[in-house]
Amino acid sequence: MVSERNTTQTQANQPFDLRNPDYLGFWHVSVPNKNKQPTYDIYEEPHIKRKISILQKHPEIKNLYGYDTRTIYITIVTVSAQLFMAYLFGRVFKGSIITLVLAAYFIGATISALYGVIFHEISHNLAAKSTLVNRWVGLVANIPLMVPLSQSFRRYHLEHHTYLGVDGYDPDLPLQWEIKLVGNNPVLKFFFLFIYGVMYIGRGVAQNKTISVWEIYNIFWTMICDVLIIRFMGPRAVLYLLLSVLFGYGPHPGAAHFIQEHYTFVDGQETYSYYGSGNKFYMNIGYHNEHHDFLHIPWSKLPAVKQMAPEFYENLAYHDSWFRVLYLFVTCDLLAPQSRLVRTYQTHIYSKDHYKIPPQAESKPNKKAKGTNLSAISDREYNNLYKKLKAA
Repeated sequence: MVSERNTTQTQANQPFDLRNPDYLGFWHVSVPNKNKQPTYDIYEEPHIKRKISILQKHPEIKNLYGYDTRTIYITIVTVSAQLFMAYLFGRVFKGSIITLVLAAYFIGATISALYGVIFHEISHNLAAKSTLVNRWVGLVANIPLMVPLSQSFRRYHLEHHTYLGVDGYDPDLPLQWEIKLVGNNPVLKFFFLFIYGVMYIGRGVAQNKTISVWEIYNIFWTMICDVLIIRFMGPRAVLYLLLSVLFGYGPHPGAAHFIQEHYTFVDGQETYSYYGSGNKFYMNIGYHNEHHDFLHIPWSKLPAVKQMAPEFYENLAYHDSWFRVLYLFVTCDLLAPQSRLVRTYQTHIYSKDHYKIPPQAESKPNKKAKGTNLSAISDREYNNLYKKLKAA
């Protein structure tokens, strides 16, 4: 449950970062209908310092660094499968449109959501040694999406890591109009899920970022592929593919990691991992704390990070159901677009430069309490907690 972290913040002249060694903060979650804005932090993002602290005790984790070329083969197989499905609906199957819509959700969206995971891997050059090969893997995975996403995602995702939670810099943070418009309305929160994937790119545009050369290449590549799809597969194939994208990056368990990763369920914890069975199909995308701590470890080796350094992960709150994540975001009053941690750019720079990491000999021992399974908390408990926090 939400922890009580009332530690007095006396960091003014503190040479060491008081969050050491787990780098959980001293802030409290933003409570919808009580607070109007996300919670602001007085520290920089936690993961760079977490990585250093973990490596002090477990330098062997560096042996996991590298890339996994199986991502290339997964890309080829899933792109072929999705285009085959599109061809079936475009040229072979002429039945009910309802069947097409259902197939787009249960089959197409499931596959389309995987392309987002592939984009994630190639953003960190984890599919091959060469940056160029990684970019081309992203372009191939982009073909069934019919919208130019891979190179924009690569760019904005790297900025997300550099400026995690930094207002005006992190494209993963909802914009003010999203927070105000959606509020805590369950219907609007459901539709917010539909536009989440689009808004990841839209927020970058809203931040007046200049389009890159590779994003231009991505646009022309996608236009050529779209023309070929329309020409050889027909309009029903296009409908199938576009619905697959809409569902796959919206209210679908394969897209739930967008909410799972950084929406604040508990005080002091900014990033959350998912340890459910969905990791088997979605290439361990749920291991998000592990990924933020170690950007150079490919998907196949992320579980080993937790196994090697359990004292840094087993005390963190986590999810084990993506269905539950989506359900809670829509129905639980404790969660809304404002349920994020935010920091100013000035805070990000100052804290990073002034609050140091203590040497291993001076590090505090990790907390031993096992982290809460957030998916196992009942609706009644969440509702009671919301009422308590709102009244406080």
